[in-house]
This record gives sequence, C-alpha cells and structure tokens, in this order.
Amino acid sequence: MEVAQTRKDTRRPVLAFTLRQVRLAEILWSMIRAVLIVGISFIIIYPLLVQISLSVMAAEDLLDLSVHWIPRHFTTVNFKIAYERMNYLQALLTTFLVTAVLSALQVMSCMVVGYGFARFKFRGSKPLFALVVFSLVVPPSTIMVPLFLNFRYFTFWGLLKKPGINLIGSSWPLVLMSLTATAKRNGLFIYIVRQFFRGMSSDLEEAAYVDGAGPLRTFFSIMMPNAKPIIMIIFLFAFVWQWNDLFYSDLFMKGKNLLPLALQTLTDRFAFSWADPSIESVTGELTSHIRLVANAGLLMYIAPLLVLYAALQRYFVESLEKTGIVG
Repeated sequence: MEVAQTRKDTRRPVLAFTLRQVRLAEILWSMIRAVLIVGISFIIIYPLLVQISLSVMAAEDLLDLSVHWIPRHFTTVNFKIAYERMNYLQALLTTFLVTAVLSALQVMSCMVVGYGFARFKFRGSKPLFALVVFSLVVPPSTIMVPLFLNFRYFTFWGLLKKPGINLIGSSWPLVLMSLTATAKRNGLFIYIVRQFFRGMSSDLEEAAYVDGAGPLRTFFSIMMPNAKPIIMIIFLFAFVWQWNDLFYSDLFMKGKNLLPLALQTLTDRFAFSWADPSIESVTGELTSHIRLVANAGLLMYIAPLLVLYAALQRYFVESLEKTGIVG
C-alpha cells in the first residue's frame, strides 16, 4: 500500500507539469495565430487605408514630407470633384443596372450549360468541356479583334445579310455573350456548376423522370432549388467581375456613362479643367490634385462592392461551405 501511494504521489507533479506545458503551448500558439492574422489582415487592407488617407488630404499635406497617414488639413473637396467629373450618381445607377442584368444572364446560361455537361453524355462532350476549361487561360486581348469585328458586322450567326448590323456602342454584345455563356469568366462558372451537379445524387432526377417530368422541368423544378448555394456564388463572382470589367466595356460600350470608363477618364477631365497657365508651379500642384482626386474616385468606385459584400457576407460564406469550394 505504501509503495502504491508513493507512485501516485510521484505522478501528480508530472501530470501537473504536463498540463502547464499544454496550457503554455496553447497560449503561445494563440499569440502566434493572432499576430499572423493581424499581419495578413493589415497587408490586405493596407491599400484601402492608403486610399482613405489620400482621399481626405489637401494638396499641401501630400507635398508635406512630415505627413504620412493622418492629414493635417481634412477636406472633402476631392470627393466633390470626383462626384462631379464622374457624373457619379448616373454612372452608378447605369453600372448597377447593366451589371445586375449581365450577372443574372450569366447565372442562367452557365447553370444550363454546366448541368448539361454534368448529366448528359453526348458525342464530343469531353472535347467541348476541354475547350471550356481551355478558355480560362486564353487572354481576352488575343480575341479582341475577332470580337470587335463580329459585333461590328453582326449577322446573327449567318441569318442576316452582310454586312449585318452594328452593335458597337450598345450593351447588346455583352448581353449576347452572357446569354451564350461566353462572357467574362464563364468558363470557370461552367466548371464550378458541372462539378457541383456531378456531386449531387441522381435519385431526385430519377424520381422526377418516373413521375413523368422531362429534362427541362426536372432541371427547373428539382435541380435549381437545390442549387441555391452555387447560384449565390456565381452571381456574386459575376457581379464583381462585371463591375470591375474595363476591357469589354471599353471595347463595346466606349462613350457610355459607366463607372469603369468614368474612372478611367477622371484624371484627364480633371487635368483639362483645372490646369491654368497663369498658376505658378502648376505641374507639381496639378499632379498632387490629380492623385488625390483619383484616390477619392477609386474609393467611391469600390464602395458599392464593399457594401454589397458586407450585406451578403453571411450568405456567401454559407454557400462556400455548402458547396465545398473552400476545401
């Protein structure tokens, strides 16, 4: 009995020491994790912090080497100039409407095409899907000339007489590309939809076929309601990429009042209207003003996306978890 009691007494300090080590290791790992998260978060939001700081600066603060983050002269003039030169309210409404319509069309077309690749086997399906994946690595600039000529002399795929009709300067090229699942990043969306439907059980489809439903009714009545997470992901991705698109907007809709085009020409408009030969040192002052106004305009440009993400963040994260894209 005495020997057993002695062994128990010798084990207690060892166990206590081990628990202390485990707690210290957990505390140390929590500190390291916190430092890593703060550091990575700072790297990500650093450009945004710089833009916010520059957008509320006056020109003299930008030229003052002692001013780094917090300006000495807070001003909202940069936002007012950017708002006026960009015709911000009208450009915002136009861009939002165009982007929402194109994103919805992309979701519809990519869901249909991705479902077809996932559930139907037909001759040439694998080479066609390989071309869809290959489209992800093709730079848009390499097909810029064929795209422009196609919609400049559009014959509706041979149904109209040459020289066709001119669709340049309107939103119809982007609408047709979205309807045919050939718009920006649609190859990625088709791939995601195909993988999602391939991972779903076919029992629901078979039950619908037994009840007399056709492929279209099965798709819209059975499969689409179960694909809400992937619809949310594709819509948000399409919305952000369409919102930030400058290549296709400049190619097909140049001259329209869209935010990407307005932001692109903001500095030119401001420089032309602000420059005055009678002002001394106009080069340095003009460069400072252009930089500040450009940052204010860029902050106004990304603000709707930040609001959209903040409002839909919960649903977006839940959709990612349900689809398993994160893993």
